[in-house]
Amino acid sequence: MRLDKYLAERLGIPRSESRKRIAAGAVTVNGVPCRKADTQLDEHTAEVAVNGTPLSGQYEKYVYLMLNKPEGVVSASRDKRDTTVTDLVAQAYPRRQLFPAGRLDKTSTGFVLLTDDGGFAHDILAPGRHVSKEYIVTLDTPLTPAMQAGFAAGVTLADGQTMDPAEAEPWGADPCVVKVTLHQGVYHQIKRMFGVYGAGVNGLHRTAIGPVALDQGLEPGCWRPLTTEEVEALRRASRG
Repeated sequence: MRLDKYLAERLGIPRSESRKRIAAGAVTVNGVPCRKADTQLDEHTAEVAVNGTPLSGQYEKYVYLMLNKPEGVVSASRDKRDTTVTDLVAQAYPRRQLFPAGRLDKTSTGFVLLTDDGGFAHDILAPGRHVSKEYIVTLDTPLTPAMQAGFAAGVTLADGQTMDPAEAEPWGADPCVVKVTLHQGVYHQIKRMFGVYGAGVNGLHRTAIGPVALDQGLEPGCWRPLTTEEVEALRRASRG
C-alpha cells in the first residue's frame, strides 16, 4: 500500500494532508525518515510513526461491523433525505467506503452487516451460497399450520415466483409472533410470502445472519466490530 494512503486511513485525514506531513519529514518508516508519498509498504509489518509517535495497532485491511439498525434508518451507503446505516458509523470510520451486505426495509430493525470487503459480501449474499437469515416477525393475524406448511414447501408468490423452502414457527406466547428463517434474499420476501395467506407484517427484526446472532447488548443504533471468529464462521457458512 502507498504510504500516503496508509497514513490517511490510519489517521482519518484527507490524502492531501497525509502527503503534506510526509513531505515535511514528519513520517518515519521502520525508523527511517520518508518523504516520498508513493513509497510502498507492507501495512501489516511496517512500523510507521508520525512526529515520533508510532501508529499503534494492527492495520485492518477490511472492516466488518454488526449494527443493530433502528426503525427509520435506510440500508444504503448514502441517501439524500434519510439517515443511512453508514451514517451511524461514519465518525468512527471516516475514510472507509462501507456498505451494507444485505438490506433491511426502512421500517425493519435488527442485524445489518457493514463492510468494505466486496468479495466477502458477495459470498454471503450470493443465491447459490444459501447463507440463512433469521427474523422475528409480528403478524396482524396468528400463524397457521397452512402458513408453516407453505413456507416449508416453498411459497409461490402472487407473481408466480416460487421461493425456496423456509421455516416459520411460533415464537413465544403470542400467536402473532413468528420466527422465520430464510435461505435466499428476494425483495420484500417475508411480506410477500405471508401476503399469499392474507397476513400482514406489522414488525420485522433480523436476529441472525448465518451462524452469527445479533449481540443482545447492542441497543438500536449501536454497533461493534465482528470478532475474528464471527467473520470466519460467516466465511465457512458461505462455502456451504
